[in-house]
Amino acid sequence: MRGKTHLAIGVAVGAGAAVYFSPDLSNGFTYIGVAAFSALAADLDGTSMLSGKLTKASRQIRKLALWGGCLCAAAVLYLFLAGHSVRLELACAGIAAMLIGLTMSSGAIRNALVSLIGVGAAGLGAMRGEGWLIGLGLFIAWAPWLAHRGMTHTVWILPLWWWLGTGLEQDLRVEGVAITAALGYLSHLAADTLTPSGVKWLYPLTKKSFKIRL
Repeated sequence: MRGKTHLAIGVAVGAGAAVYFSPDLSNGFTYIGVAAFSALAADLDGTSMLSGKLTKASRQIRKLALWGGCLCAAAVLYLFLAGHSVRLELACAGIAAMLIGLTMSSGAIRNALVSLIGVGAAGLGAMRGEGWLIGLGLFIAWAPWLAHRGMTHTVWILPLWWWLGTGLEQDLRVEGVAITAALGYLSHLAADTLTPSGVKWLYPLTKKSFKIRL
């Protein structure tokens, strides 16, 4: 399934979480951002999240994501070098934006850049003493080098993603972030189960692809 479809599903999951957990929508963007990123994260193992024939709109989204992520990264670097505290939301937004942009490209250079972002995220987590951020960084660094629809497309990643979401929820103090992250990731696996290739939910215990034909 195409990346933009997973993104749309993730946004819908986040919007539903925002309505359920925060009727005043004060944290709406947090829920939507967490769910959207989670819905795309499984495809960090792929050579291309979107079709090779990207539409003009998709190319613009990629450019905006990359530039937005670079601006956030520059702001984080400036604040760090200037001795100011770095807001976690700004750092996470920059990482997510750059990853969305980079996962729309392909090749070893793309994989190396994604891994570099993962190492940077893990380093930031180490400096801040954030275990979940270290875990997220390691996942980001590791995933690009895996076979597509392999380990990142299994049921075993869901507890890990829940744990990462729990850490972020505790840091942001926003109720429901953990379940939103897990549901966002689950939505990706469920959606891919509806495709002809299916998903190896129990890999590496079995290489059987589970699929539902509509």
